[in-house]
Amino acid sequence: MHNVLTIAGRQFRSYFNGPIAYLVIGTVLLVLGFLFWETFFLFGKATLREMFRYASLINYFALPALTMGLIAEEKRTGTIELLITMPVTEGQVILGKYLGVLGLYAVMLLLTLPYAFSVSSLGNLDWGPVFSGYFGLLLQGGALLGIGLMMSSFTDNQLVAFFATLGVSIFFFLVDKFLPFMPSGVTNFFEAISFDSHFESLRRGVVAVRDVLYFVSVATITLMVAFRSLESRRWS
Repeated sequence: MHNVLTIAGRQFRSYFNGPIAYLVIGTVLLVLGFLFWETFFLFGKATLREMFRYASLINYFALPALTMGLIAEEKRTGTIELLITMPVTEGQVILGKYLGVLGLYAVMLLLTLPYAFSVSSLGNLDWGPVFSGYFGLLLQGGALLGIGLMMSSFTDNQLVAFFATLGVSIFFFLVDKFLPFMPSGVTNFFEAISFDSHFESLRRGVVAVRDVLYFVSVATITLMVAFRSLESRRWS
């Protein structure tokens, strides 16, 4: 566990050694704040549901930028070879890097709390849906970060990793939007794999076990695939 935490800390700090963390977090906060406050007063009640909806949509575009270099950049510079020959396992590398970027994402979520406190000062905010909404964003983000790490493990090109992650993420977002045009026999399957359908319940304040398990399963499976991808380099 010590190795995992060391890698996670190194990955987390590396974001702030360059512009990527500041650019992504700053852009997300500005765009989210603009979209949320532009429409907030139209609803006439203190709620964060629309903020969570906008935040979940922004995640599909912002999080690939955080994950694109996790493994791809290590491959490009050759430092991945040094890393996997050190007394750490591929699993520790994958888990450490995942926890590092998840920590950065958690910081980004924490920085949106002033929006919640501002809304609570304007009306009677129900904090139950607020907690479930943030929990949903953490789960959704964790799954998207897992996809990004997996894609980054497949290539040594950050742009390829970025667009591959973006493409897969957008697929999981859009898949339930085409249910009316799909054969009835497959609609249940595509609805079951839709990120949006699972996040919607959490955004409304309903924490269902199936939604939690879905996002956790996506993150787990993608990390396992990334582990196998990295492990294959040892024998190539």
